[in-house]
Amino acid sequence: MIHWQESAEVFERLAEVAARGGSAALATVVRVSGSAYRRPGAKLLVTGGGASLGGVSGGCLEADVREVAAKVLAGAEPRLLHYDTSGGDDDVLGLGLGCRGRVEVFVQPATDGPLADLASAWRRRLAADAPFAAVTALTGSDEAGTAAGATALFAADGRDGSLGAALDAAVAARLDGWLEGGAASSHEFDGGLLFVEVLSPPPHLVVCGAGDDAVPLVALAADAGFRVRVADHRPALVTAERFPAAAAFAAVRPESDDLELPPAERSLAVVMTHSLAHDRAWTRRLLAAGFPYVGQLGPRERTREIRDEIGAEGDGRLHGPVGLDLGADGPRQVAISIVAELLAVVSGRRPRHLSERLEAIHA
Repeated sequence: MIHWQESAEVFERLAEVAARGGSAALATVVRVSGSAYRRPGAKLLVTGGGASLGGVSGGCLEADVREVAAKVLAGAEPRLLHYDTSGGDDDVLGLGLGCRGRVEVFVQPATDGPLADLASAWRRRLAADAPFAAVTALTGSDEAGTAAGATALFAADGRDGSLGAALDAAVAARLDGWLEGGAASSHEFDGGLLFVEVLSPPPHLVVCGAGDDAVPLVALAADAGFRVRVADHRPALVTAERFPAAAAFAAVRPESDDLELPPAERSLAVVMTHSLAHDRAWTRRLLAAGFPYVGQLGPRERTREIRDEIGAEGDGRLHGPVGLDLGADGPRQVAISIVAELLAVVSGRRPRHLSERLEAIHA
């Protein structure tokens, strides 16, 4: 979900650069094997003035990628870069890499050419709530009549841009499977190579309660990639000034007919009004709506009381106290523990120390 958010930030910045008449290049991680800091789809926008946004590694590749981006902006063709540190050499290409993996990065112009032509379509789709696939030709193919950098966006409701008639048809035939799989991958085609980046809309988080302790939670959850909406019966607290990172607000009571909830199957909720009556009402409404996860702030006994009063005994969707056991103290640390649990829920992981994990981190 973080790639959706990062892509939105990159294309918003790209629009600002283009509006000023500036230039920019976009670097995208397109293939990874072994250990690497970022996954396919991670992006780095480099402007003609040398400023950048995003990242393709933990910092070890960026300097070299910026140099290549400068050459692309000066007129060079799009470049597919290969970085290999799997042999154990800590000084590959003089970059001092130590991730022990292979990373491929594609660098292309962003304010000129196919990507620039699709920039507004990128922003439109990232502002919506439906999955789509961004497909880029990493290498040209005379057989397919496709040049390196050709890009198109594919979704259930249609296509933006084109890779050429034959490739458009081939991608469309596999689109449903790619969208369902939700992963970025590379595919050979007619003597060339395609990068398929599937972007699935981020999960929604409904925060019920707009008290002071909700402020750091909303900010941190939004920064982690959730689309956060804040709901509270006190209109004075549900404002953009208090929650600038929130995507939506609702000054309503939980029983209100005017309450609009996001799709339950892609949503989580945290109930934290500090009112037993309101927490009980919110929990009842959210569980009835089909939310798969409802976190309850407060002591275990309080959650048990609410569970019993609304007839939710044995309902595994209700979690309280919400958050991981991090020894958190104060609103900011509590917010970290809550968001950490939300991320574990979304990824289907059991929280533990990474040093205890024998599998690959991103497996």
